[in-house]
Amino acid sequence: MLMLELLLILVLVVLNGVFALAELAVVSARRPRLRALAEAARPGAKAALALAEDPGRFLSTVQIGITLVGVLAGAFSGSTFGARLAVWFAATGLPPAVAEPLGFALVVVAVTYLSIVVGELVPKRLALRNAEGLACAMAPAMAILSRVAAPVAWLLDNSTDLVFRLIGLAEEPDQRVTEEDVRVLVAEAQRHGAIEPAERRMITGVLRLGDRPVRGVMTPRGEVDWLDARADLASLKEITLATRHTLLPVGEGAPDVIVGVVRTRDVLAALLRDGQLDIRALVRTAPVVPDGADALDVLAVLRDAEVPMALVHDEYGNFEGVVTPTDLTETIVGAFRADAEGMGEPPAVQRNDGSWLLSGSMPADEAADLVGLQLPEPRAYQTVAGLVLQAMGRVPQAGDVVETLGWHFEVMDMDGHRIDKVLAAKISAAVRPVGLRRPGAGAD
Repeated sequence: MLMLELLLILVLVVLNGVFALAELAVVSARRPRLRALAEAARPGAKAALALAEDPGRFLSTVQIGITLVGVLAGAFSGSTFGARLAVWFAATGLPPAVAEPLGFALVVVAVTYLSIVVGELVPKRLALRNAEGLACAMAPAMAILSRVAAPVAWLLDNSTDLVFRLIGLAEEPDQRVTEEDVRVLVAEAQRHGAIEPAERRMITGVLRLGDRPVRGVMTPRGEVDWLDARADLASLKEITLATRHTLLPVGEGAPDVIVGVVRTRDVLAALLRDGQLDIRALVRTAPVVPDGADALDVLAVLRDAEVPMALVHDEYGNFEGVVTPTDLTETIVGAFRADAEGMGEPPAVQRNDGSWLLSGSMPADEAADLVGLQLPEPRAYQTVAGLVLQAMGRVPQAGDVVETLGWHFEVMDMDGHRIDKVLAAKISAAVRPVGLRRPGAGAD
């Protein structure tokens, strides 16, 4: 009889553990993973996904089971083992007034300990180790139990919803996966060795490309080599031989009047073959895109274009620059060595004191990821130079300083009205931001 009673208590504790395991497995299981398992016809995956998508009803069902098991275990252990221990303590000479509460207390402590370890901690840690697999294994039984306990579960679920409405939390939180969630997941994957650092950089680059307008990846007008259709043969030949690009825009007297694009090999072939050049006969049509277009959309445009170059124009129709597949690819994988030859220093160099010397044309989001700067969203600028210009509110001079976003920026070099180099240093906690100033300027 004693062994049967012990077995019954153990069964109740294990049953409590089953409910705890099922609860945490289903709740912590990743829904995308469950969907993938369901599509792969994994047994129990569809049932697990159904429970995960209706957590209120499922949690009510599990709580009914856990509560019933707990009540039964407590009542049975107290009335049976407590009485047995009381008799044993009384036989040792303890008075009944002491023996009965002492026996009951020891039984409660023992059953509680067993319930916590076997009925809660062990199954929950198992669930965390393999949430999706255990959710699929437990879901069919839990689905049946949900149907059996449907009336009571419905009452508990709606009562819970009523309490949420009373405290102003009726709306369900947004469960959509955000870009920041993806970034965190990728960082965790690298930390645990699931992906390589280079793979993380590429994934981050793809996400970055999706956030950028085309003006953030294009080659700006001032850096574009172009041919003037009205120029003489010698000038056209000189520019074609000097350029390192395979495609060149062609304008009618000025870069604002771009009529198309030529391949440099077609120009050179015509020169070698005929010694003469009709540049207009070689012009190919290039797509025109607005400077605010998404970079990923422009990639689709380039895929279907006659030539892999798009002409970027602003809202007033002015020519702003060009964009090629290489510009978009370099956002993901970084600059290619062959393209970087002859382009001078890298866009970012860390100095010995921890500060960074940044190129003004460096994309602001790349610089932010590199140095740990938090950029505001949304923002009107795309480059480091744009960040500094917005903070200063005017075109600076070499030596001008501004402090913003917790960083100290000093304009090191200007190329005409263009910011060429910027020195960036993080402001220490002891330094109070002072806004825009110039070296040597006194305090007001």
